[in-house]
Amino acid sequence: MTAYSETMRSETARVWQESWDRQQEGFIPDREERFAAMLTAVAAVTDGEPPKLLDLAGGTGTIALRTLARFPAARVTVLDQDPVLLAIAGASLRDRGTIVDADLGDESWRAKLPAEGFDAVLTATALHWLPAERVAALYAEIREVLRPGGIFVNADHMPEESLPGLSERLRTHGRKVREARYAAGAVTSWPDWWQRVAADETLAPRMAERDLIYPHSTHHHEWTPPAVWHIDALRAGGFTEAGVLWRGGTDAAVIGVR
Repeated sequence: MTAYSETMRSETARVWQESWDRQQEGFIPDREERFAAMLTAVAAVTDGEPPKLLDLAGGTGTIALRTLARFPAARVTVLDQDPVLLAIAGASLRDRGTIVDADLGDESWRAKLPAEGFDAVLTATALHWLPAERVAALYAEIREVLRPGGIFVNADHMPEESLPGLSERLRTHGRKVREARYAAGAVTSWPDWWQRVAADETLAPRMAERDLIYPHSTHHHEWTPPAVWHIDALRAGGFTEAGVLWRGGTDAAVIGVR
């Protein structure tokens, strides 16, 4: 974690965390609701014990920080590959968690974890960058880092397959609201946020690293199947229980229990 925390002051990290949250909430208005549902599931399976949690594709450590706020004695690990977001996560967590730099597209990612036997693996709005076959394989790999009875939750764009027409109207409505907010300056858009990062003296070198990892021509693919696809993939990956934990419009959080 040191490599990601030495270059940024904690006060600066807090500002970037707030900036990231506002940008994400502009795109996902009910973001905090899904996090609350995920952490309630964690509370249910740990029964008062401090959870050992992996924030998978965790970016700035959004889930890890909320985990620590709810469970101060939790042991958290943030795994991601984005050098910009990991820099913010490392400076935010300091000695309260572990940072792991790993590519989920590579099946060897588990070898970089400090340990296995997690109570929970949580991820949000991240795995849609991966192709279908890799997500399916990843689910089986995630199961292996959980202790028996542990849970995996993935919150992402997962429309209800029985409501295709309504889902499209909901997406259109959400897009119009976002565009109006961007135009009024109420929130920062995704491209504008990254432009601000590139202009920041501390983060600009990380941004240069990021551009090498995620070439602009290849990092804009999104694959967002309905929730039922994820549930089937979790069951195929060996989870004993799988289903929808939370839904909000065309987004959902699916859960698997080892």
